[in-house]
Amino acid sequence: MEGRLFVIASMPLVRFPDPELANADGLVAVGGDLRPQRLVEAYSRGIFPYFDEECPILWWSPDPRAIFEMDGLHISRRLARTIRSGRFRVTCDRDFAGVIQGCSRGTGQGVWITADMIAAYTELHRLGHAHSVEVWHDGELAGGVYGVAIGGLFAGESMFTRVTDASKVALARLMDHLRLQGYVLFDVQFLNDHTDSLGAIEIPRREYLARLKSALQRPVTFGCMNGNC
Repeated sequence: MEGRLFVIASMPLVRFPDPELANADGLVAVGGDLRPQRLVEAYSRGIFPYFDEECPILWWSPDPRAIFEMDGLHISRRLARTIRSGRFRVTCDRDFAGVIQGCSRGTGQGVWITADMIAAYTELHRLGHAHSVEVWHDGELAGGVYGVAIGGLFAGESMFTRVTDASKVALARLMDHLRLQGYVLFDVQFLNDHTDSLGAIEIPRREYLARLKSALQRPVTFGCMNGNC
């Protein structure tokens, strides 16, 4: 059955196929909707949506899969100095809407964050499954990152910056927070030049799915970041 197109009807009880049946590009299924139950099921099965306004909803599980090991984020000496300087103030879940809107306008990566995606992930945030880290400079939102948290999985979706290094500060503080809370799997989906430079790696999909199964069993909550949420 590998490579066959699986179409999901817009009904809440239709389950995703086995992600190992994805085609060579990692496409698992087409169609459906972005209601919270479907999104939570997708991430729990190693699948995520990625599409633009010109096509239907596309569901992916690529092989290989990109992740950050929990101790694998590369922080340069310059970035470490920036973090210690106190130049930025960091919060979590203070302005999820501002972060996802900032990501949607990001150069070269925002075309897939459609209005429907913004609405869907904002609802996930309201339900406690999606979280943001905000970086502030001179009282203005300077950058941030958002993603989906289920059990010991954090699936990073996107980040943006308006001030140099703001998104990297957000990612570094997020990683520290995830380790502190007990997360064990940080998914970044596809490897690109930016995540590669920060230390992301690729692992086989089968290994990712095994690690995901273990991560989902962990009784982890996102909580607050140093009281700032």
